Amino acid sequence: MKILGIGNAIVDVICKVDDSFIAKNNLTKSTMKLFFDENEFKKLLTDLKIEKTVSGGSVANSIVGISQLGEEVGFIGKVSDDDFGSKYEEGLKRENVKYFYSKKKEKLPTGTCLILITPDSERTMCTFLGTAGKINENDVSSDVIKKSEIIFLEGYLWDEGEPKKAFDKAINSANKVAMSLSDQFCVDRHKPHFLNLVKNKLDITFANEQEIKSLIEAKSFNEIINFSKQLNKLIVVTRGEKGAIAVKGEEIVECDIHKNLKIVDLTGAGDLFAAGFLHGYVNKLPTQKCLEKGTEMSSRIIQQIGARL
Repeated sequence: MKILGIGNAIVDVICKVDDSFIAKNNLTKSTMKLFFDENEFKKLLTDLKIEKTVSGGSVANSIVGISQLGEEVGFIGKVSDDDFGSKYEEGLKRENVKYFYSKKKEKLPTGTCLILITPDSERTMCTFLGTAGKINENDVSSDVIKKSEIIFLEGYLWDEGEPKKAFDKAINSANKVAMSLSDQFCVDRHKPHFLNLVKNKLDITFANEQEIKSLIEAKSFNEIINFSKQLNKLIVVTRGEKGAIAVKGEEIVECDIHKNLKIVDLTGAGDLFAAGFLHGYVNKLPTQKCLEKGTEMSSRIIQQIGARL
């Protein structure tokens, strides 16, 4: 396989809401909130009209995007043997993604992410990780990892205890490792660990400007450039309207965004950017072309609802 994703297997439940719903439920717009109480999470769902459900999770979205670009890909993520778990598996198989996980009945249900889209196209996420967050080293096959050119991990998956062991096993078995920092919330929670990964373990790091700024506590974008240059690894930063930039040693490559898009939903923009970039990378395209492919994929996804092309 070209690329194997390892991430949180989460069913995305997409709903349109107005700003008052965000305020009433004490949510912070454009961020992700983790729910630990299943009943509290279910209560949020009761008043909402579901637009659609998708086999999601950040890395799974990227892996489906790479599959759609014609690559051989696989995914490892933990689900329970329940209704959402079956939907999850079927959804990936429909997208020609090999799913390397045998589901069984777990104590916790399959993970769910409520994606609330406000009229300004921003997305606010409420996530109940369920069994996805309980991934352990037994769920991760070293053989499958060794047969993949590159593995792609997500910051959302990293947590103390069992997930960390699964992460370490994956990295130690891998030929090459790429990871997305996922969310500023993740970076702030796990800063020293993420910094160690970026400096010492990862071949490619994907981040948006806020995430990497927070990670290295930078005051300016120049500090980010200098930090990235010293590492001599591939650091890819998306900057919203300022486009995207990739730094490896002294090589700095930039790419502009596509103009005049009719943006309807920013869900999956980063995930599909990573898909386009990694597709270029495994096909040994120049970094400029990788950035352009990432930008093209993210431009397409934000002009529709959800994180699937």
